[in-house]
Amino acid sequence: MTRRSEIGTLGEEKAREWLVKLGYTIREENYKKRYGEVDIIAERQGTLHFIEVKTNKYYPESAFPPEIRINAKKAMNLRKVCETYLRETSVSREQKWQIDVISVILDESGSLRDIKHFENAIFEEQY
Repeated sequence: MTRRSEIGTLGEEKAREWLVKLGYTIREENYKKRYGEVDIIAERQGTLHFIEVKTNKYYPESAFPPEIRINAKKAMNLRKVCETYLRETSVSREQKWQIDVISVILDESGSLRDIKHFENAIFEEQY
């Protein structure tokens, strides 16, 4: 495992723990298709949350938060993966769902320094 993937895996673990504390039920992790992956699929209060986790180590001089790494192509692929999951698992057409982003910042020791949850971060239409 590379250093970068270790940081990503640790960030996903911290995000999962945080979601469970908030009452989310984790349904699936690392759902992959050839065109993309969703890190966490969770449910809370009847809504499915497809969650992309972005993680950085904390550097005081860095002005770029992890979530900024989601570009238009990544957003399009995330949506495609989510729609595939809904079809493959025969989820009801009435099922509410959304794509969220969780931004994780770890300190030098790998402990959680900051976490932010951007609900419904990727919309059907661009604004």
